Formats: sequence, C-alpha cells, structure tokens
Amino acid sequence: MHSPGPLTRRQVLQTASLLGISAASLAASSPAQAAEDPDRSISPHSGLVTKQMKPLKYEEIPGLLTKSQITPHYQAHYGGALKRFVTLDQQIETLLKGNEPLGGDAYSLIQKDKVNRMNSVLLHELYFDGLTPKATDPAEDIRSALAERFGSLDRWVEDFKACCMAANGWGILSRDLVNGQLYNVASDLHEIGVLWLGQPLVVCDVYEHAFYVDYQNRKQEYVNKFVQFVDWGETNRRWKTLAR
Repeated sequence: MHSPGPLTRRQVLQTASLLGISAASLAASSPAQAAEDPDRSISPHSGLVTKQMKPLKYEEIPGLLTKSQITPHYQAHYGGALKRFVTLDQQIETLLKGNEPLGGDAYSLIQKDKVNRMNSVLLHELYFDGLTPKATDPAEDIRSALAERFGSLDRWVEDFKACCMAANGWGILSRDLVNGQLYNVASDLHEIGVLWLGQPLVVCDVYEHAFYVDYQNRKQEYVNKFVQFVDWGETNRRWKTLAR
C-alpha cells in the first residue's frame, strides 16, 4: 500500500476543523449544521460544536486506567478546558459585536488562552475516544501505512513510546497534510509542538494528571500499557476519513 499524497481542499478543511483552526467557518457555517451533517465536520459531536462534554465510552480500562484515575481527568481537565473555552469564546463574541477597541494585554491573553483551551478540548476527546477496554488489532490499511512509514508496526510502537517519553504533554501520531506522511510528534503544551496541518490519529496524554493516580511517577509503565489499549477501530476510522 502506497502512502496517500497530500489531501484535497475538502480534506484540508475537515482536518482544520478538528485542529480548531477557524472551526466555525471551516467545518460548517454554524455548530447546528455541523451536528446535523456529520460529513461537514470530522468531529460533529465535539464539545467545540455542542458546548457539552462528550460522553465517555467507558468508566475504567482494566489493566490501564482505573475509574479513580479517569474520572477527575475527564471532569476537571477535559471538562474544565471546555468550560473555559465556552466562556472565552462568548467573551470574544461580545467584544467583537461591540464598539470598543480590540487589543491590549488582557485581550491578547484571552486570545491565546482560547487557542490553548480549544486544543485541550480536542486532544482530550481524541485521547479518550482513542482508547478501548478491549484490546483490538489494527486494520490492514492502517497497519500497512504504519509499516511502510516506520518499517513495521512494532517499530512504530517503539518510536511512538519514545515520543511520549520525550513529551511533557502529548504524544501524537499525526498525518501531515502538506506531504501526506505519518509522524510521531512530541508536544509539551496543547499549542506547542504540533503539526499545524496535521491530523491526529493516535493521541496519548502524558501530563502527570493523566496517570499519576494509578502510576505515580512511573510514566514509562503507563506509556508501555497505553499502546496495548489503542482503539484501532477508531484510529482506522480517522485514517479512512482522511483517505476518502
């Protein structure tokens, strides 16, 4: 299987919506349209569209994460980021509709924090949705793509785990829109260390809040187990969305 080339304009718009780049204008003309027409947004049920927390598919993942670990992560970190994003987005919308000058330190901080929170919401959704309590195997198309790019599935796993260990925030398998290649990316913050035109396929949260209840400071143990619970059905769905 040959790696697909750069994406079409339609696919670029879809991926930009997932990354939070002008999501409202690129994914659909309104959040309601995005929710009604899933083909117009890669993630129509994202909190960025609905302004509601996306439900979890599980309460715990035996062998990886307990309910005591997942619940505060989901509620405080994902939920907190979404709540803050909605507040900031509403503040900016109100300011834009007014007549006051736009600028200054406070406005700059709001704009920067908005992007940080948007990316946090999306990455957390990709992380939670990308895990499964029941181990699965990669479908042939994504397995072949990984083997072609990294030499083998096992070699990809080795490289992905190394990226996770190098990162302070996120380890991400991403497909670049410019050249169509797969990359493992180490990101230290929600908005730092990402591929700007990259489609996240596998996302591992390596902030301490993601594993400390269950693993304390044993990050390597957490990362080693994470790759055993990747939901390859979801990963393949993301891959096929890009390929269509």
